[in-house]
Amino acid sequence: MVQHTETDVLCIAYAESGPADGPPVVLLHGFPYDIHAYDSVAPALVATGCRVLVPYLRGFGPTRFLAATTPWSGQQAALAHDLLGFMDSLAIERAVLAGFDWGGRAACIVAALWPERVRGLVSGAGYNIQHIPSANTPQAPELEMQLWYQYYFHGERGREGLRQYRRELCQLLWRLWSPHWQFDAATYQQTAASFDNPDFVEVVIHSYRHRFGLVSGDPAYEATEQRLAELPSINVPAIVLHGSDNGVIPAAGSEGHHRFFGSAYERRLLPMVGHNLPQEAPQAFAAAVLALL
Repeated sequence: MVQHTETDVLCIAYAESGPADGPPVVLLHGFPYDIHAYDSVAPALVATGCRVLVPYLRGFGPTRFLAATTPWSGQQAALAHDLLGFMDSLAIERAVLAGFDWGGRAACIVAALWPERVRGLVSGAGYNIQHIPSANTPQAPELEMQLWYQYYFHGERGREGLRQYRRELCQLLWRLWSPHWQFDAATYQQTAASFDNPDFVEVVIHSYRHRFGLVSGDPAYEATEQRLAELPSINVPAIVLHGSDNGVIPAAGSEGHHRFFGSAYERRLLPMVGHNLPQEAPQAFAAAVLALL
């Protein structure tokens, strides 16, 4: 059953399961996914006594902005402050944070900048903090090709394409990013309903333009973005999970990420797994969370 809590800018919809006095675990989805990515992870954690919370990110599902004047920001600092606000609103002082894609980025930022709030971190595909000052440095052509959707979103044709074909486009990304995952139509449609959020298009477009320095961010998060430009280290116990067949972030991309973490760090490569780690490999994802408890 979906519940709601308020931060300073959002009414966040979330699912909660497990005992209220259990060790809290916050599971964070990315783009283009939603809380159903954790449908098989959450029960495994609850079975061990965890309190499991899975929020819809801004722009997804029933989560809404409280004021029409709030900028439609999808920048990394906004996601991190949303996570902090979510924890504050539920009086969660410290939790294990686990996420991938946008959710992994939010978890990494909170772990780096507010480590006292984090008992442990599970991050999909490594250190996810964006270094925006170097965003326009070209990569190898094979890597650039996999980011076609981001460049598509940089223009107005891409914005309109996402608006008109959001379900078709996001389903294509699922297939490209997780080539071995045989999801059915019902599984996809369950999540695709979250893309009907009225803020979805603008939040997504802003996210993929801001990370390349093409648009300004929300001034409320500028101080945090300045700290992130220094690529802060993460000094909480951390496990990085990376699918060997991730169709957007190749497994080699996180091989050197140990330099961003402290001594309590482990990287686990998951064979035949793509980008959507918790839905493709729920047992491995749950095991990583439990290892930090």
